[in-house]
Amino acid sequence: MKRVTAPLVVATFLAACARPSVTDLLARATWVDLTYAFDSTTIYWPTAKPFKLEVVSAQRTPAGYYYAANNIAAAEHGGTHLDAPVHFAEGKHTTDQLPLAQLVGPAFVIDVSSKAEVDRDSRIVPADLGAWEQGGRGAAHARIPEGAIVLFRTGWGSRWPDRAGYLGTTKTGPAAVPELHFPGIHPDAARWLVQRQVHDVGIDTPSIDYGQSSTFDTHRTLFAADIPAFENVGHLSALPATGAFVIALPMKIRGGSGGPLRIVAVLPERGT
Repeated sequence: MKRVTAPLVVATFLAACARPSVTDLLARATWVDLTYAFDSTTIYWPTAKPFKLEVVSAQRTPAGYYYAANNIAAAEHGGTHLDAPVHFAEGKHTTDQLPLAQLVGPAFVIDVSSKAEVDRDSRIVPADLGAWEQGGRGAAHARIPEGAIVLFRTGWGSRWPDRAGYLGTTKTGPAAVPELHFPGIHPDAARWLVQRQVHDVGIDTPSIDYGQSSTFDTHRTLFAADIPAFENVGHLSALPATGAFVIALPMKIRGGSGGPLRIVAVLPERGT
């Protein structure tokens, strides 16, 4: 039997202490909230019911203590939210069926804001994805791998919560739908992402399909492959192109086609 000496024990202990634990890394990390608060200004699809908060109590009780409680009601698809694959693909995952492992992962943030600024009806195409990986005039980025969470930054977040600027119209109901104008993802880019077997796709606009879409081909393409989407993602300008880790947890609605989403990103401490 090999004899373990005291110096060896001490050296092993010190080496273990020198290695940062997951707890240490998370404690030193920067956390970025990518979620808009839900309130009376929250933007919903023009045909959806908006967020409503009914105050039940916000007062001191006869017993002397303060008590606050509210009732809330809203459509699944509004504000920062998740689209489950079943939203446009029969038989695919509902909100509660999505594996947790699919809702967390490394973020790849693709900035297409210059393109969107020129054309509010622009769509992200495979050439945009290829140019991002190759770097264009800047440094090349990492290849988007299997299991990635791909987030598109169009710059539309700067318009939130101005309905006219964000949606292209202040109307509600069916009459508003033809007047929607905002950037989205072309179905060809969706097929590109499916081939890469990414876990999730997110965007800082009301929909992964551009505003003038009437057939929602991007939704149908991604969801047929059981790839969910995050819409109305906020504050993407706070994230680097690579290096962030995203945690995206929707309200667990049994049988849901989507739901409110609390999405955050973790930025490791520099040098770790």
